[in-house]
Amino acid sequence: MQTSNKVLIVDGMAVLFRAFYATSYSGYIRKTSTGIPTNAVYGFIQYFYDAINTFNPTHVVCCWDMGSKTFRTEQYPAYKGNRGEAPDELIPQFDLVKDVVAEMGIPNIGIVGYEADDCIGTLATKLSVAHPDAEVLILTGDHDMLQLVSENVKVVIMKKGKLNYAVYDVELLMEEKQLTPLQVIDIKGFMGDTSDNYPGVKGIGEKSALKLLLEYGSVEGVLDNLDKLPKGVRSKIEANLDMLHLSRDLATIRLDVPIACELTECVWEVQVETATRKFEELEFGGLVKLLVQA
Repeated sequence: MQTSNKVLIVDGMAVLFRAFYATSYSGYIRKTSTGIPTNAVYGFIQYFYDAINTFNPTHVVCCWDMGSKTFRTEQYPAYKGNRGEAPDELIPQFDLVKDVVAEMGIPNIGIVGYEADDCIGTLATKLSVAHPDAEVLILTGDHDMLQLVSENVKVVIMKKGKLNYAVYDVELLMEEKQLTPLQVIDIKGFMGDTSDNYPGVKGIGEKSALKLLLEYGSVEGVLDNLDKLPKGVRSKIEANLDMLHLSRDLATIRLDVPIACELTECVWEVQVETATRKFEELEFGGLVKLLVQA
């Protein structure tokens, strides 16, 4: 069914980091003649337009992290504590990319204390409830976002290589991962997340966690049936009960962040003049053609 409105919510950080590493692995970093690094912003624009041309949205909004301190680091100080500092050449591009996005006429959304994921989850939920006839697409590389899949929210995972996407709806999620959207959260409660640095239940990995969820449906279902579990599994869960609940909470994308973006505010209509000026200022002459074809 063709819907009249198709909203693309871009996970700005995921796309920017992907662009940085895809263009810097050789050691060469694109810079302006004054020495400002721009490789990540340049790559971001290319990825962005690949998605625009693939999915033809009517509305676009871009979400960002606003610093590393969030309610999750307050809950669990070690959260993401295993991540090093961003590369020096990437740091100035965080603000620069937001400027470029704004000059193109796209709203930048982010709020201190929350992650971009929470802003994306909130917007996707609000827009899909307010406009049930609209299709909402989330562009990301982050599989945690799969918990946001619903009847009219799809998660577009950027895979390796250009124009290579996996578009997850409820059916594909079940087919590929054997999970419902809510179980995406529960599996993280059991197995934790090494990239976000929270442990889950020590000794329970992805296979064991999936087996538990296939059998008992949810964290609550497992806890209600502890007496039926093998002794080893039961003792691991009992010994890590607090961390199970905390890990599940850390994995849960919030849907009630105090932000708003109405459809009227994010209509996709590139501001060719201001964007062209910005592209030329950054010496992106080769990308100006993307603006006029959009």
